[in-house]
Order: sequence, then structure tokens, then C-alpha cells
Amino acid sequence: MVEKESIKFKAIANGKLRRYFSLKNFIDPLLIMIGFFQSLAIILVWRPNLIISAGSFVSVPVVWAAWVLRVPILIHQQDVCPGLANKLMAPFAEVITVTFEESLADYGKKAVWTGNPVRQGLTENSKQKIANSFDLSEDIPIVLIVGGGTGAMAINELIKKSLSELTKFCQIIHITGKDKFKNYELRIKNYKCIKFLEASEMAVALRLADVIVSRGGMGLLTELSYLGKPAILIPLPDSHQEDNALLFKEKEAAIVLDQKELTADDLVIKVKELLDDKELGEKLSKNIGKIIKKGANEKIIKIIEKII
Repeated sequence: MVEKESIKFKAIANGKLRRYFSLKNFIDPLLIMIGFFQSLAIILVWRPNLIISAGSFVSVPVVWAAWVLRVPILIHQQDVCPGLANKLMAPFAEVITVTFEESLADYGKKAVWTGNPVRQGLTENSKQKIANSFDLSEDIPIVLIVGGGTGAMAINELIKKSLSELTKFCQIIHITGKDKFKNYELRIKNYKCIKFLEASEMAVALRLADVIVSRGGMGLLTELSYLGKPAILIPLPDSHQEDNALLFKEKEAAIVLDQKELTADDLVIKVKELLDDKELGEKLSKNIGKIIKKGANEKIIKIIEKII
């Protein structure tokens, strides 16, 4: 995806520090060190004016190398709670932009509340036009099921078990993930199964859907907020996604379901309830539209310009 935008791409060795026992804990420190020296070499050759990270442990050796070489660093905190990677990188950053006002306290004077950037392409289109692009009817409610960039096996299985009931009252666009597609390529009326959508295609699918069922990653949640879309969230258990989803639940901005307790029948009931209850849908749409500060793209660009 990066290379398609004519942006140079380099991979480095990647490890992480787990706060639980794993045999990988004996190998990963070496990978992190290798990644650090690879980052030094890349930065010395490319001579960037700024390093930007939005988390993930692969960024840690890059940021450390940038600090050694005195390259300015900007870190973006997407999620409600800071992860270990951002905690390790924050001391070396010039500025830390945050999605939520609640996160300002985690980073002190370096923090700036910007909201979360949203992809280009979330533009208005007629429902008829984008329904045709997915070979769906504009007269039957459409539910988009997405489990993150690589799909989610648990959500895929829930959808498979509930399809016979869901397709009685709505159309399903089910994004399975590239490596999880084969078992869900079913020929069922009102059901469209897709491996993966490019950014522009996902923008169309988000516009089209009446309800979205998704994980709790901040990238997609930001787009749902931007579009004001009613959503059912099934966050990845025991992860930062649960913190994100809890905030949305507390602000009555989404329905949140616990994967560990969720059954296919429960999911069918919740989807039908949200589609049938127009008042509930309007309330969730209104509240999710307010939960994330708007204008993050412009605010972060101004910060970048000031740094460089």
C-alpha cells in the first residue's frame, strides 16, 4: 500500500518487549538491536527532516536511532491508553499529538490534542452509485463487517454461524482478511465476501453501510466518527482495543460486545435491534460523530511545518 503511493519503503528487523513469559523474549532484544543499527543506516542515507511514529514496536529502534542522530521526532498517540512502545519513545519526541483529551495527562507539556487523522476519500457519493459498485440493493439495509487490516478469525466465525439469520433482514459486506478468505467464500443471497479493500474502496464501503461491525482499532473508529456511523464494536480481548471501546461505550457512541461471551444469536439480535431502532441509531450516530476532535489532518500538518 505504501509503495503504490510512490513512497519509498524499507523493512527492518522487528522485535518487542513482552510483559509475559515467551521464548521469543530471548530472541527479540537481538532483533531490536539489529533494527536499531538498520535504522541508523537508513537515516544516515536518507537524511530525513523529521521522524513520525504512530506507535507499534517496530518504530522504537527507528526513534532511538533518530534521537542519536539528532533528527526531530513526532509521536502520535491514537489509542486512549499509551502502549509500551509510545512510553519508550515519548522521552525522545519533540511533540506528542493525541487523539483524546484524556491522553494529555499521559505526556505532560509535550502533548497536543489534535484528534486523529482521517484518510482522504471519505467524500459524499449517492447511495445508489456506491451500492451498484458492490452489486447490492439500496433498498435493503447494509451491514459492513470488518475485523481490522488482516481480518479477525473470531468475528469471521461468528458471521459464518449467523449468516442464515442476518441475510433475512440485511445485506452483508464481509471483509475477511487476505489469509482468511477461503472458508467464507459462500454463495448466499445478500452476502458479499471480500478478502481486502484498498483505501479508496474501504471509503466507499464505509459510506455505503448503515451499520458497521468492527474491532476497536482507532484508525477505523476515527473514520466511523468522521462519518457518524452507528457501530457495534467487538474489541480484541485483553488489548488496548478494550480501552478504546470502553470510552465509546461510556459516551454512548457505540454498542460494545465482549467477544469472550458473544454468541452468533446474540450478534444477530444486536444487529437487528440497531437496524430496527431508528432512535438508537440516531443517538449512536450523533454521539460517535462528537467523540473525536475534527481537523486533525490540518493541525498535525501545522505542527510538522513548525518543527521542520
